[in-house]
Amino acid sequence: MFTKILIANRGEIACRVAATAHRLGIKTVAVYSEADANAKHVAVCDESVLIGPAPAKESYLRADKIIEVALATGAQAIHPGYGFLSENEDFAEACAKAGLVFIGPPASAIRAMGSKSAAKALMETADVPLVPGYHGDNQDASFLQQQADRIGYPVLLKASAGGGGKGMRIVEKSEDFKAALDSCKREAINSFGDDKVLVEKYLTRPRHIEIQVFADTRGNCVYLFERDCSVQRRHQKVLEEAPAPGMTPERRRAMGEAAVAAAKAVGYVGAGTVEFIANQDGSFYFMEMNTRLQVEHPVTEMITGLDLVEWQLRVAAGEPLPKKQDALRIHGHALEARIYAENPEKGFLPSIGTLRHLHTPPAVNFELGKGVAEGRPAAIRIDSGVRAGDAISPFYDPMIAKLIVWGEDRAEALAHMSQALADYQVVGLATNVAFLKRLVESGPFSQADLDTGLIERNRDALFPAPQAATLPVLALAAASLLAAERHSAANDPWADTSGWRMNGQLVRSLDFGDDAGRHLLRIGYARDGWRAGYDGRDALMTLVAEDGGQLVIKLDGATVRGTVVRDGDKFHVFTGGAHYPLDYNDPLAHAGEAEAEGGRLTAPMPGKIVAVLAEKGSTVEKGTPLLIMEAMKMEHTIAAPANGTVEDLLYAVGDQVAEGAQLLAFKAA
Repeated sequence: MFTKILIANRGEIACRVAATAHRLGIKTVAVYSEADANAKHVAVCDESVLIGPAPAKESYLRADKIIEVALATGAQAIHPGYGFLSENEDFAEACAKAGLVFIGPPASAIRAMGSKSAAKALMETADVPLVPGYHGDNQDASFLQQQADRIGYPVLLKASAGGGGKGMRIVEKSEDFKAALDSCKREAINSFGDDKVLVEKYLTRPRHIEIQVFADTRGNCVYLFERDCSVQRRHQKVLEEAPAPGMTPERRRAMGEAAVAAAKAVGYVGAGTVEFIANQDGSFYFMEMNTRLQVEHPVTEMITGLDLVEWQLRVAAGEPLPKKQDALRIHGHALEARIYAENPEKGFLPSIGTLRHLHTPPAVNFELGKGVAEGRPAAIRIDSGVRAGDAISPFYDPMIAKLIVWGEDRAEALAHMSQALADYQVVGLATNVAFLKRLVESGPFSQADLDTGLIERNRDALFPAPQAATLPVLALAAASLLAAERHSAANDPWADTSGWRMNGQLVRSLDFGDDAGRHLLRIGYARDGWRAGYDGRDALMTLVAEDGGQLVIKLDGATVRGTVVRDGDKFHVFTGGAHYPLDYNDPLAHAGEAEAEGGRLTAPMPGKIVAVLAEKGSTVEKGTPLLIMEAMKMEHTIAAPANGTVEDLLYAVGDQVAEGAQLLAFKAA
């Protein structure tokens, strides 16, 4: 076995490989770009070496630099993870020439499976089922259209060198073929440097089912059962599960044996995945082979109790496969959800920013190499490459984590996934967590009515119109704000926010907003708490408990629990398994913008004058800063509400002012 390996990757997969290496007592070397200097994968490895600037082509794709670092640090092998150089046959050959072990298949196998058309021709000779289509070298547009007409529409155009959903077009009728072909070829040349395409029959409502295979250097090859990856957006996987719902033992064996035949046809070694497209009637066809460890490999680990990275390391070190086919078993059901920094409501556009708040469900009852703790009803696993405070940058894949759950059966696993997503909290950027929860709980997915068009077919249910915040949500945000004010005023009588007045109690409006509109919550100060009024309802609100953003309040005696995270002018309320981002119109931050009221500019809250920026009698323009108040340890600028004249300054620097106090006399022009 190796004593030291270099991990030629970043993020979640680099951390995943390091975890197994550490468990086996193998030292690890991380490589990182300038953008990843403080990344989690750098922290979890034994050594780390900078290899270049942020762009991947100048760092993580620098094969020469990575090999140089491996040799300099004494690493014996390189684990490529997935993506980057993991399926680059030239890199695999360069490792061998440098005397390093490439923890993956031989370069010849990568090369054989790298071209979709060549791979399909090879699979045909190995009697692996293929979708009817044309996979040849003739790329004449007229000839390709003739083949499409022969196969019958709809057809699917696919870039031969493609992957990740790029260079793919569905053509519904012959007259649309030329435009689709031109578009497909343009995208293929831009993405892969090769515009060769293949034409296949497009199957309606197909499922995407893949088989995990493993082979060693001694001629042994096994299949570790299937994963269903049918739920996709833009040809990219969103949810994965194992085993595939509705899979019969006979079909599993047939697909597994076909996958093993595909692997043996190219002299495969290591972990690989043979992807099939499956009809609803049970027929299946070879699609492609991924010559690396897949993103979704954890669901296979959860149902088999195996550590696939450990298997990779042992096979690469020349050991035989740890188990034969007849010793492999399926236990329970596992689901994986990919948590991404992206905005589903905006076409799944990536979101960049800092993870200002990150709270995840606790990982329980799972240990690498041992599987789910025996006798336990559930397991939750989180594979992540980021921590709270880390940034999701524009340079790399915006994955935050993979959330994996296990249950005794699919219904149990679904329930665990729904709850785990409800407990997943992120503030600082947009995520797909709420979308994933709707997807997992949707009728089609929960009933296993699966195919690759599930998301598009159920778009209305999965992308509902924005719902207005309810009183309990607004009350949690208000309670968080009022509690913060109370803490700030604890030792400052001038900053008292109890709402006491000589002739009655203060009624205050808190202005929140969300995608559904603005919401004015009326807060009246009461002896036992506050009166909260919204949308025709008036309730007594009391704060029962508060601990670092976690709140328990009562509304007319009904208990409401939640977590509130303030990020600038946004309050993020997590309650009832949902996330409610609320904009807060802070009257201090915007004082003077809309208030002139007879020339009076008043203090919206108690505070202290820390700067006077205008002089008596000065003429100012709208928006000109006039004075600065400090409240709740934050400074707030009071600005001119319009063009006009400062007629009088009523306070000086250092003066304490009460809520509602007139700060200066102002005459609008």
